[in-house]
Amino acid sequence: MLRLTELRVPLGHSPDALTAAICERLAIQPDQIIDYKIARRAHDARRKAAILMVYSVDIALKDEATIAARYAEDIRVRPTPDVDYRFTAKASGDETSRPIVIGTGPCGLFAGLLLAQMGFRPIILDRGKVVRERTKDTWGLWRGKVLNPESNVQYGEGGAGTFSDGKLYSQIKDPRHLGRKVLTEFVKAGAPPEILTEAHPHIGTFRLVSMVESLRQSIEELGGEYRFQNKVVDLLVDTDPSGERQIRGVVLESGEKLLSDHVILAIGHSARDTFQMLYDRGVYIEAKPFSIGFRIEHPQSLIDNARFGTSAKHPDLGAADYKLSHACSNGRTVYSFCMCPGGTVVAAASEPGRLVTNGMSQYSRKERNANAGIVVDVTPEKDFPGHPLAGIALQRRWEEQAFKAGGENYVAPGQRLGDFLAGRASTALGEVIPSYKPGVLPTDLSGCLPDFAIAAMREAFPVFGRQIPGFDNPDAVLTGVETRTSSPIRITRGKSFQSLNTKGLYPAGEGAGYAGGILSAAVDGIKVAEAVALAMTHQDEAALVGA
Repeated sequence: MLRLTELRVPLGHSPDALTAAICERLAIQPDQIIDYKIARRAHDARRKAAILMVYSVDIALKDEATIAARYAEDIRVRPTPDVDYRFTAKASGDETSRPIVIGTGPCGLFAGLLLAQMGFRPIILDRGKVVRERTKDTWGLWRGKVLNPESNVQYGEGGAGTFSDGKLYSQIKDPRHLGRKVLTEFVKAGAPPEILTEAHPHIGTFRLVSMVESLRQSIEELGGEYRFQNKVVDLLVDTDPSGERQIRGVVLESGEKLLSDHVILAIGHSARDTFQMLYDRGVYIEAKPFSIGFRIEHPQSLIDNARFGTSAKHPDLGAADYKLSHACSNGRTVYSFCMCPGGTVVAAASEPGRLVTNGMSQYSRKERNANAGIVVDVTPEKDFPGHPLAGIALQRRWEEQAFKAGGENYVAPGQRLGDFLAGRASTALGEVIPSYKPGVLPTDLSGCLPDFAIAAMREAFPVFGRQIPGFDNPDAVLTGVETRTSSPIRITRGKSFQSLNTKGLYPAGEGAGYAGGILSAAVDGIKVAEAVALAMTHQDEAALVGA
């Protein structure tokens, strides 16, 4: 088969329009087409008056070899790529220990799934609860202002991605099509099949809950073992005959010791006490950049109209999103992060006395507001030098400020954008009704972030208003604070995916600083699981280097 890319047809096109576009591209008649299927669908809304649908299709032709030769120099006509996943190893049954996976977010989930599919019967640990119980605890904060430090938006089955927009796209390089493996497993677990073809697929929180349960069942049926409410508080490390540090297992909060020579750390970006434990045990950690800011909310209709014009609400377009960035005069970059069309702002705290926001939406994306993080970059060199864990202290400082500004009861501090730009406190909110639960207190957000971040955002918002008309609407609502954009550390690993100084320890996913979002974290989980499988079967890991 051949893959044709960049086939453009008008929005709302007839079923025959795509066939006509194929025939025009290849200079053939319709009767030469045996069959075709859509590989990817996107839209081009750069001209709101003439929005186009953009397709890639895989097509079978009667005289395929001749046509392929004719278009050998056209990069838009290529052989259909092989996207089938192939396992790198299989358990022999002679393994002396079972691999341990710490964390059940997207990274840990797919590391566990791959190890189970390869026959290694992983033990999967999570400090939090199963997803249904975790959801109840999360609602306890959102509705009742009661935080469970071990079961919340950050901790528990499914990880932070469960309470998000469920975006399933990333900008990672994926030459082995591992992302396709992730999407295919999600569809098997109940995701809508269109995630395999949409350019920007998403699932939404409610669907993610049932999918996570289905994936757990698959892992258990393959011999994997889940253990929830089993917090890892220490590592068992010794020195092997060559003088290298070697992982030998983990210690649970109960005091129980689980022995293994292969431990995957998929702990997410908010496991601060675990980061401290790793540092105390001598695991190599370094500080890395991240970003901090606020959540902003607009009416979704404003974003739809600004992006799509008169085509807003067309069923082929859905709720509009955006991606914004501005390089500021003070050397900082302000950008949009985790944009959630038709979604809500959610309480995402994991520590008492600290307040964190995040964004979430359902598959339908039909809530009244659009929201996104508007964040500013921070770096170890400029903002938290001197210690690998100093970024955590910076996060905590501003989360504590936000908690105080909101009244110290998990109500979030909020401010009208017009007041924020004018440098005055808000005493009331305007036409935009904030979605954050358990509530928003109008105040002055300037004390909830560093001065450089406030100055950078005040410069950026008018620029964004020129890019998206109405974005700087005075009644848009800012809610503080967004601090968990990514991990503040990197648990550095080498070419074999193992810790730089602790053999058998495999840092993975967002918490280790190697992913950003559901899809990239899941792909990293696959890569690390492959490395573990090769190590356990004593095979050459060279094939994975740079994968």
